[in-house]
Amino acid sequence: MKILQTVTVKQILTETSKNDLLQKYHQKKLQLQKECEQLRFESKKLEKAKKFSGTSLKIHFDKEISSRQEKIKLVDFQIEQLNILPIGTELKEKEVQAILDVQVGDDWNSITQEKIIIIKDGIISEIRER
Repeated sequence: MKILQTVTVKQILTETSKNDLLQKYHQKKLQLQKECEQLRFESKKLEKAKKFSGTSLKIHFDKEISSRQEKIKLVDFQIEQLNILPIGTELKEKEVQAILDVQVGDDWNSITQEKIIIIKDGIISEIRER
């Protein structure tokens, strides 16, 4: 019989992975800033055209801009935290599902132990069971 088990994937922070993460965060921040500018532009454009009711539309645009600004603050916080972390720190990257084969007579405690895959610079360096 086959069962699914959640496996945690952790990444060891190296200079390379730290730089990659910083670059990813900066790209995300840049994209969110562009989206804010685009929303402001669209808001002013529709305001000048006066095709829609101004207050409800303005509230909607303000809400969308505010949402993206909150995400920008979160990215800034992530960048700040990443700069604090020392090289060698294990960061939880994601969780994946694994298919396990179970047979009559297998040790259930061994099968249900938490499994962790450790990645260093994109290469699996260790598989742990807890």
